[in-house]
Amino acid sequence: MKNFTQKILILTLVSTFLFSCSNSDDMDETNLVEKNDISLTYSPIENEIISLINDYRASKGLSKLNIFNIVSNEAITHTNYMVQTGEVSHANFGVRYQNLVTYADAKSAAENVAYGYSTAEAVVNAWINSETHRQNIENASFTDFGISTRSNNENRYYFTNIFIKR
Repeated sequence: MKNFTQKILILTLVSTFLFSCSNSDDMDETNLVEKNDISLTYSPIENEIISLINDYRASKGLSKLNIFNIVSNEAITHTNYMVQTGEVSHANFGVRYQNLVTYADAKSAAENVAYGYSTAEAVVNAWINSETHRQNIENASFTDFGISTRSNNENRYYFTNIFIKR
């Protein structure tokens, strides 16, 4: 728990630094957030999940979601927590939601998590075949999303996919 608390503190300090140095006089809040979006690199499985979810949404006549690194950063924090605890959960979603409201201008958010799938196609199919997870994917009000995957010591993947409306 101490390690998790330290990570949250570091995330808060980094986020504060990123947003405290900006001049918002000549731009609206949405542009401010986008210009200060953090830099992340996505793994091949994460890129495939992004594509599969957007392809699925397009097949249903829904707009594709924008990948938003700030949202992925929240997903990374949660995936790391699940790997550390060895439990798949939505624990502390309220904290992630508040961070997304503050730093990503989120108006609403939802989260899909999973464990044990070895391919992007398998985890996305599992989410689509689950009514509550599919509702998150098919929610027409969502505009952006973030993804995180990480394997544990046994090489089993944990997944966090967060959706937001801005």
